[in-house]
This record gives sequence, C-alpha cells and structure tokens, in this order.
Amino acid sequence: MSEFEYVFYSMVGMLQQDIGLIFLFFPIMIFIELPLFLLVSTGVFRWSWNLSDAEPKEYPTISFIITCYGEGEAIAQTIDTLVEQVYPSFIEILVVVDGAKQNEDTYKAALNGAKRHQFCDMRRVKVVPKWQRGGRVSTLNAGLSEAKNDLIINVDGDTSFDNNMAWEMAKQFSDPNVLASGGALRVRNWDANFLTRMQSLEYMMSMQAGKTGMSNWGVLNNISGAFGAFRVNVIKQVGGWDTHTAEDLDLTMRLKQYKGRHPNCRLAFSPHAVGHTDAPDTLKILIMQRLRWDGDLLFLFLRKHRNGLNPKLLGWGNFIYTLVYGVIQNVILPLLMVLFTLHILFSYPVTVILAMLLFIYLLYMGFILLTFSIYIGLVSERAKEDIKLLIWLPIYPLYAFFMRLITAFSMVNEVTRRSHEESSMAPWWVLKRGKRF
Repeated sequence: MSEFEYVFYSMVGMLQQDIGLIFLFFPIMIFIELPLFLLVSTGVFRWSWNLSDAEPKEYPTISFIITCYGEGEAIAQTIDTLVEQVYPSFIEILVVVDGAKQNEDTYKAALNGAKRHQFCDMRRVKVVPKWQRGGRVSTLNAGLSEAKNDLIINVDGDTSFDNNMAWEMAKQFSDPNVLASGGALRVRNWDANFLTRMQSLEYMMSMQAGKTGMSNWGVLNNISGAFGAFRVNVIKQVGGWDTHTAEDLDLTMRLKQYKGRHPNCRLAFSPHAVGHTDAPDTLKILIMQRLRWDGDLLFLFLRKHRNGLNPKLLGWGNFIYTLVYGVIQNVILPLLMVLFTLHILFSYPVTVILAMLLFIYLLYMGFILLTFSIYIGLVSERAKEDIKLLIWLPIYPLYAFFMRLITAFSMVNEVTRRSHEESSMAPWWVLKRGKRF
C-alpha cells in the first residue's frame, strides 16, 4: 500500500470511527463557507451576464480627496494618475496633507504636483494643509468640506490608478439609486516576495471577485477606505466620516442603515475601476495591519453599531449577511477554528491529525481553485498577468489558515485591550477623546 493510500484510508477510517468530528467541522462548511461561495460565484456570473461596455449615461463632476501623511515624493504618482484620467468632465483633486508642519516633504511634493498641473484643462489640483495632525478621519472631513462636485472619491496618498478608473466609476453612478461604489485594489508590489504574492491572491479572490459577487446581491460588506466613491449629498447626509479607526466600515454601516430606510438604493462595486497599492512586505507589518483591521471588526459590529445591527435599519438581507459574514465568520468562527485545531491536536494520534488536516486542505483547495477560475475567467481585467500566480495557489490555504489565527488573536486583543484605540490612523489623543462604546 502506498503512503497516499494509507493516508486516504486513515482519513476514511477516522471519519467512520469519530462521527463527532464530522458534525463539528461540516456545519461550518455547509452553513457558512458553501453559501458564501455560492453567493459570490452566482453574483459574479450575474454581473458578467449584465456587463456592458456602453458609455456612462452621464459624466458627473468628481472631487478626489487624497489623504496624505508621510508619503513624500510618492504623492506625485497619485496626483499624476488622477490628472491623467480619460474623462470628459471636470475633476478636482484635493490633496489634504495631515500634519503638514511636521510632514514638510509630503507638503512640498503636493505643492509641486499642483504647480505641475496648474494649466491642465478640466483639471484642478488644490493642496489643503492641515497643520496640526488630526488623523485620517479629520483629513477626509477636511477634504469633504472643500469638495465642490457631484461625486466624492477618497483615495490613499500612496495609490496609483488606471486611466479609465473615473470612467468606470461614472458607469456605476448612471444608476440614480447607487449611493456609493467601491473600487478594486490590486497589489502593485505582488512580485516582491512570498507574502506579497499571497496578498495579491487574497485581493483578487476575496476582495475583487468577492465584492463583485456580493454587490450584485445587494450585500456588499465594505467600501474600502483606500478607494471608494460616494454621492456628495448622501455622504453629507449621513454625517461624513466618524472617529475611531475603521472609518470605512463605520461609514458603510451607516450607508446600509440609510439604505434600509430607502429600499431602492444600493451600494455598488466596480471591479474594473482599478487602483494599485503596495501591500506589506514583512511579516511584522502584515500582522500589525491585520490586528488593526480585524480588531476593528469586533469594535464596530459588537460595540459601536450593536444597536444598529437589526433588520429594521439594515433590511433583512443585509442584516442576515452582516450577522453571518460580519460577526460569525470574522469574529466567532476564527476562535472556534482555533479550539477545533487544539481539540484534534491533543485528542487524536498523528496519523488521524494528518488525515483530517489533509481532508480540510483538499476541501478548501477545491473552493479556492473554483474561485480563482471564476476570477480569471470573468472578473480579471489582466487575466494574462494574473494567471502567473496559479503556481502559488496550493500554498494559499496555509496562508489563509495563518490569517485566521491572526484574526482570532485580534479578537482577544480587542476585548482585553481595546486595541482599536492604539491605531496609527490617528494621534492617541484623538482616539481617546472619541466617544467610547
């Protein structure tokens, strides 16, 4: 008998002997993972079926708000790619420099960018210095107070864009019921090392394909704080951005509550409106990023918005989706996964553990292969480039498992230490003075 056959039969024997493991693991697959896969895949097929290259019905004027803090000369690329948008209507670019006094390099680079494009037709670059650092939220709201156009698109100071991005966004807002739309982010430094390749796959499948599918069923989970578009009257009506760190998820929750009172409205996602950003290329930076992201989920869902997490405000579709895939999958499930892993590690012999882990790996690998195939075939605007990452796909389940462990730790970290108050997104005194929940 070969080693593979031995492991296979060990796996079958293990499942026959301990039916409890099946009931412990399979409800997660049947009631959470499988419905999510079906939701995303059918949503992508639906989006692809209705995809059109038609011109936007109208070209609203746009105000870009670039949030800057410490980017230095890198801000020039962001400004240039926004000025160079192939778009027939007026574009205003507001370069808001947080803590301009201590970030003199960034401030000067922003001024040089404005000077370089001062004579561009239908384009206006304005630098808005905030001399005292107040954090990301105050930077966004400072830009909102200066914006004069129909759409607000917030972008990070270290992000560059395809030159058809504004055109793709305008297509979404041809529908008067669209309140806001997310844009697709791709990993610019994907070939730097193993970590950036894994994050590139994550952005493709979980963000670009995932949000495409979810938005087509009206349950978009989040509009990225690094790249999102909003109708200016709507964002002002819901109060702009609010303090604490997960300003994007917080704003999305308030937009969902607004949408719950206006059932015909919707949140959209434009997978072909593309921005490019650098992902963390060291393990320490990646872990710190995910501790902040995941800790914010618990804070937003179970503290700040716990009273707003109800079907009367969100509508039943968004309520169920947020409860299952916001709270259960991202807050509770990682902790259960850790307990399940510890259970099999301390309760079963090595051969049984290996068999179980192999079974789980193969199951998830099947989902990942299908998701990647759907992304390449239907969503990707750079399929020939993206297919190069196929050889890295077998390692992705291990990366995803490691990220789940980080998520589990971040939940404990948030509960015990209120870690969202230790974010670099704002000075400590801004976060401490914000309303506590």
